[in-house]
Amino acid sequence: MDTVLMVEKALKEAEEYPSRTELWKSLPKRIQYQTFKRVMDYLEAHGSIAFNGRHIVYTAVDNPKLEALMKSSIRSR
Repeated sequence: MDTVLMVEKALKEAEEYPSRTELWKSLPKRIQYQTFKRVMDYLEAHGSIAFNGRHIVYTAVDNPKLEALMKSSIRSR
């Protein structure tokens, strides 16, 4: 569980949307890539992340970057 929380925290604090490798290398504690892939699969299955081609987008409710992007992309009628 600590590993999942560590990955989520790294995603929340990332200034840009990272690729899998960039995120894995930026983690404060080293974990095996197999474990990292399992965490990513878990987060995707639970709707916390989405993949935009090469990049990871954190889609959990408390993502101010995603909220700002959504607000700026909606056209007013």
